[in-house]
Amino acid sequence: MRIVFMGTPEFSVTVLEALVEAGHEIAAVYSQPPRPAGRGKKDRPGPVHALAVALGLEVRTPVSLKTPEAQADFVALQADVAVVVAYGLILPQAILDAPLRGCLNIHASLLPRWRGAAPIHRAIMAGDAQTGVCIMQMEAGLDTGPVLLRGALDIGVEETTAQLHDRLSVMGADLIVDALARLDQLTAEVQPDEGVIYAEKIDKAESRIDWALPATQVDRMIRGLSPFPGAWFEHAGVRIKVLGSRLVDGSGQAGRVIDSALHVACGEGAVALTSLQKAGKGVQDADVFQRGAQITVGTDLN
Repeated sequence: MRIVFMGTPEFSVTVLEALVEAGHEIAAVYSQPPRPAGRGKKDRPGPVHALAVALGLEVRTPVSLKTPEAQADFVALQADVAVVVAYGLILPQAILDAPLRGCLNIHASLLPRWRGAAPIHRAIMAGDAQTGVCIMQMEAGLDTGPVLLRGALDIGVEETTAQLHDRLSVMGADLIVDALARLDQLTAEVQPDEGVIYAEKIDKAESRIDWALPATQVDRMIRGLSPFPGAWFEHAGVRIKVLGSRLVDGSGQAGRVIDSALHVACGEGAVALTSLQKAGKGVQDADVFQRGAQITVGTDLN
């Protein structure tokens, strides 16, 4: 098929690679404009943009698709279908209507649960046992379109958003290649009204650890916010991110370190902090981190 691909972050890279490998013609790649990054704050293309350039594909980075010019440029591509995954711009109706077979979105949840911006984070933070990927026909509503294909997987008890992200990216790539190969045979299923939950965008303000919560919630929060923005606490005036954790036996005053291996008491139960990062430093396993930090038993992390 002749495809317009629309995506920006790392999650979308695996999908673009799979479409190219499957032999589809990529008419153009749409991605978010380069953003300032690094110490010099120079504009840097996103992961999809960089891959598209390496593959010799045409890259377009409009700041909006609402202008007549942007829409005319899109229509002129005469695509069979647009594949959209974590693109970052709202698609006006004129864009949705342009491809012959419409626009297909790869969404990282089992719709209608977790429509919206942060489905992977929210699934872990909510303690979901399963999540997955849906191939959805796009319409004007936010992730409301009928579903053509879906796949499910179990969420590991110690899995972080980073780890789940990578597994779902591979699943999404496999599913979209399958969906395109069987597009004429698939039946679109309208999403039910029951079970709709929105995955609100992650706000950095919600990332400070509240040790008074039960250990199950603290653990889910830590894993769900890893690697970005990263759940954190302060010690000796230094902000420390926690990027990995697991539940352990133990109790005590909420926020107190109860074991030299960085087990911390919560409102109920305790968590082991397994992966940490000081501001401006690299990520370290707990034992390596403790050699330098030496957070002692009895320390209050509130």
